[in-house]
Amino acid sequence: MSTFSQHSFAGEKALVRVDFNVPLNDKFEITDDTRIRAALPTIEKILKDGGKVILMSHLGRPKDGPTDKYSLRHLVPHLGKLLPGTTVLFADDCIGEKAAMTANMMRPGEVLLLENLRFYKEEEKGDAAFAKKLAQLGDVYVNDAFGTAHRAHASTAVIAQFFPKDKRMFGLLMEGEVNSAEKVLTQAQKPFTAIIGGAKVSDKILIIENLLERATDIIIGGGMAYTFMKAQGGRIGKSLCEEDRLDTANELLKKAEAKGVNIHLPSDSVIADAFSAEAETSAAPSNAIPDGWMGLDIGSYACTEFTNVIRRSKTILWNGPMGVFEMPKFQHGTKAIAEAVAAATAEGAFSLVGGGDSVAAVNQFGFTDKVSYVSTGGGAMLEFFEGKELPGIAAVNA
Repeated sequence: MSTFSQHSFAGEKALVRVDFNVPLNDKFEITDDTRIRAALPTIEKILKDGGKVILMSHLGRPKDGPTDKYSLRHLVPHLGKLLPGTTVLFADDCIGEKAAMTANMMRPGEVLLLENLRFYKEEEKGDAAFAKKLAQLGDVYVNDAFGTAHRAHASTAVIAQFFPKDKRMFGLLMEGEVNSAEKVLTQAQKPFTAIIGGAKVSDKILIIENLLERATDIIIGGGMAYTFMKAQGGRIGKSLCEEDRLDTANELLKKAEAKGVNIHLPSDSVIADAFSAEAETSAAPSNAIPDGWMGLDIGSYACTEFTNVIRRSKTILWNGPMGVFEMPKFQHGTKAIAEAVAAATAEGAFSLVGGGDSVAAVNQFGFTDKVSYVSTGGGAMLEFFEGKELPGIAAVNA
C-alpha cells in the first residue's frame, strides 16, 4: 500500500469512494455539506497532480432500485460550486457501458460523479462481481469514506482486491481519521480521559470495556449515568434507566476498580418534572432524585469535578453529550465539557471528538477549531474504539 500524499496521480483515473450521504430538503437542496467538504482535500490533490477523479458514494436507503429522491445527480451543482473552475460530469449509472464510456472520455482535471451505488442490491451484499465492474472504471482505488469503513460493502471492502497494492490507498480524510483514532487507542499519553455520554449503557458497554484497558479516567454522563446510579442503590426518580443493565453497570465499576481506572459519575444533576423545554427545573444529587423528576443534565458540582479531570489530561476522547443539549435549559453540562476539552487542548492535550451528538454539540457551541480532531464517522469510530477490525480499513491494508 502506498500513501496517498506520496502518490502522483498524473494521467490516472482515481476511483474514490467518498461518503456523500448528505441530508437533502424537499427541494433536493443539501442542508449540511460537511461530508462533501471533508473529501475536498483528497479530490483537489488528485486534480492538482493532473489526475481524473471518479467519485462513488451511496445516498440514503433506497429500497427498490433507482429512485429520483436518492439520485446523486442532485449533488452535482453544489459539487461544482465547491470545485470552482472544475468540470463536474455525472453518469446516471455506476457500472455498465455508459459509465465506462464517460470515464474513458474524461480529461485530466475533470471530476465524474457516479450514480448511487445502493441502486444495486449487490453493493450492500458485498458482491465481488459488482465490485469488479466498479474497479474496471479506475486505475487507482482511494477509500476516503471513514463513515462507511465498518460496512463490508462492495465499494468499501471488496473492491480493493482488484487493484495492486501500490494502487490502493486511503484518502486524506480516511488517513486523518485512522491516524487520530490510533493516536488515542494505541499511543495515548497519560493521563488519558474518555468522556462517554449518551442515553444507553447498552450502546457503550463494548467501548467502555475496551477503554478500561487504556484510559486512566472515564467520565460518564448523559442518560446512561442514571443506570449506574440506580445500580449502586441510588434513587433516580423517573430518569432514564435500563433496568436489565444494572448488573452490567456494577460489573463495569468492579472491573474499573480492579484495573485502577477512575470512573467519574455526576455527583449532581439538573432535574426536570417533564421531558420538555418548558419543564420546571431544579437541582439534586444524582443518587437522590425525587419521585416524578428526571435528570436531564449534569449539575454544577459535576461540571466542576469533570472539568478538573479533563484539564489535567494529556489525551481526551469524547463520545456522547452530558444531557439533552438540544434544549437550552439542559445544555450547560455539555457546553462546560466542550469548554474544558478546548482548554486542555490549548494546553497541549490531544483531543478527539466523535459520534454524531458530540460532533453536533462541538459545532453548535463553536469549538470545532479548538479540539485536535473531529471525526466524521459515528458508527465507524464507535466500532474502532470497541476494538473491532473495520472491513474498509482491513481491505486496503491487506
